Amino acid sequence: MFLQLKHTQLEIYKASEKFVGNCYQLTQHLPTEERFGMISQIRRAALSVHLNIAEGASRKSTLERKRFFEIARGSCVEVDAALDIASSLGYLQKFDTTPLGISLVTCYKIISGLIHALEK
Repeated sequence: MFLQLKHTQLEIYKASEKFVGNCYQLTQHLPTEERFGMISQIRRAALSVHLNIAEGASRKSTLERKRFFEIARGSCVEVDAALDIASSLGYLQKFDTTPLGISLVTCYKIISGLIHALEK
């Protein structure tokens, strides 16, 4: 926000910011009794994607950068798993998950591509 660093111009940074917003929108529709469970977990995992991308992009070491990107990708998987449970509990029946699904898949693919590029 205040630091005008190069990572803020990356496609993945912008995509993950949208992903976090989509997750926050969805969690507003989950039952209030999930406030300290599923809602908190989905929000923290989504934010982890965005923050680990930012921190990873700032690392000079390829190995360190890759590790942060791997953590970000793992957090995408964590959100997906939580959404599986939310769906099976019937929490998502009245919510259009399409935008969230698109942003999740987009982030996962871009992060996977970044990790693959760093492995070369």
